[in-house]
Amino acid sequence: MSDATKRTARTVLQGVVAFAVALPGIVAASGVPASLPWVAGGLAVAGGLARVMALPSVEALLDRVGLGLVDGEGTTAP
Repeated sequence: MSDATKRTARTVLQGVVAFAVALPGIVAASGVPASLPWVAGGLAVAGGLARVMALPSVEALLDRVGLGLVDGEGTTAP
């Protein structure tokens, strides 16, 4: 997989995570009651996804599927 493709895939993944992190603020700003089932479910998924992306094992998984970050020396970042 080319570096450009890896960067694109990681950017899309990071965009999804950024939206998940921003979702509680979006819900609060829109005035939609957070007690609605679909909103509560979305917030739960967003929180879970944000938490999972913070784990070092996720980077290890991305390494295995070819989307790992590479530092300046050509080795995979920790």
